[in-house]
Amino acid sequence: MEVALNAVKFKPTEALSEFVDKKMKKLETLYPQAMKAEVTLKVDKDHDIHNKIADVRLVIAGSDLFASKQCDTFEEAVDECVDAIKRQIDKQKEKYR
Repeated sequence: MEVALNAVKFKPTEALSEFVDKKMKKLETLYPQAMKAEVTLKVDKDHDIHNKIADVRLVIAGSDLFASKQCDTFEEAVDECVDAIKRQIDKQKEKYR
C-alpha cells in the first residue's frame, strides 16, 4: 500500500514520518485490499493547546474511509485516526459478511 504524507506549512521529522508509516502499515494488515493511505498533518491556531490536526483517508474499492482528529501531538492525533479507521474497517467487513 502506498502511503502519502502531506505536512501543511512545516516539514515533518524523520521520526514522525516513520511513526505515520508504521501506523498505516498496521491498517494495511487489517485491510489488505487498501490501495493507498493519504495522511495530512497541519497545525491549527498556534496559541491553542490542542492544535495538531491529522486527517487520514484510506483509499479502498467502493468508498474511502476517512478520519480527522485534533490533539496535543501529531502522534496522538494519528493514533486516534487509526482507531477510528479500524472501527470503520470492522463495519465494512460486517457489511459484506
